[in-house]
Amino acid sequence: MDKDILARRAAPLARVVRGELVECIHVGHVAVTDRDGRVLFAAGDPQVVTFTRSALKPLQALPFVTAGGDAKFGYSRAQVALLCASHSGEPAQVSAVADMLARCGASERELMCGTQVPRWFELEGRYPPPPPYSPLAHNCSGKHAGMLACCVMHGWPRDDYVAFDHPLQAAIRDAVAATSGIATSELVAGIDGCSAPNYAIPLNRLAAAYARLATAGDASAPLANLASAMTAHPEMVSGQHRNDLALARAGRGDWVTKVGAEGVQAIGVRSRGIGIAIKVADGSQRGLMPATVAILDTLGLLDAEARGALAPWARPALANFRGLATGHVEPAVALADTHRTGKAALN
Repeated sequence: MDKDILARRAAPLARVVRGELVECIHVGHVAVTDRDGRVLFAAGDPQVVTFTRSALKPLQALPFVTAGGDAKFGYSRAQVALLCASHSGEPAQVSAVADMLARCGASERELMCGTQVPRWFELEGRYPPPPPYSPLAHNCSGKHAGMLACCVMHGWPRDDYVAFDHPLQAAIRDAVAATSGIATSELVAGIDGCSAPNYAIPLNRLAAAYARLATAGDASAPLANLASAMTAHPEMVSGQHRNDLALARAGRGDWVTKVGAEGVQAIGVRSRGIGIAIKVADGSQRGLMPATVAILDTLGLLDAEARGALAPWARPALANFRGLATGHVEPAVALADTHRTGKAALN
């Protein structure tokens, strides 16, 4: 396998400016596609193979909602959104995950996501209490609660539900392959930060999956079920002061959006029938949102209200430990119009 594939043909996405000098540049790849994965706009290599990380979560929830698990256990729309979430461990999120487990007869002790400091303390400018921390507060606990609920529903073993050869994970692989439009055998497998299997796929296939997620149509269809919950309850998908919440609110129901670790962002745009997938090659989140906002603007998706709402994310200021302004991050992405051979640039 080519270990340098992310660096090859990478394009500038964002610049970090200190004073008046560009101090560093974050490079990466962008794919904007239709539902079939046809690349409409691109930067870098739109077919680069990269791990999806948490952008995969709506597809990982598909076997559960396809089998009607959310209705069987009486999950609310906010709890369906939590199936797809990288939440911050806010009290309302933790409480909702605990209720998801109780409704399916599973317990907190069965969660295999591990533990972490709840992120909401940092985002609120507060010091967290000392450990130990509950796995309920792990950012992936909603996904794992759904996985356990799926096992309960089908009578599958629960003590190894994250094992690659578990029937749940086999069903998830099939769902990922079908939605992204590639063969199961072409999925490149790895282990995610929460211990569940994760998959690397071409960036344009991730974009296509989000185009399908956003335009699933019939509200009773599994993809539409997940998309509507995510757009109705973005506060559960991420949390306060988080980029996915800001994007979802700016999209006002039109954008299904999910960030992933190591510089991944996926967005489905219902009104345009397109998907957007972004990968920052060095894995940095710092340049991700300036590039994302610029791409949305280049594609004509930002009106004055959305542009204003996303302004703090489009060119974030940098400060040192004394609070002195030291610079900013700005977009540097240029999208090539691959179906008209023109170019739309942001400098």
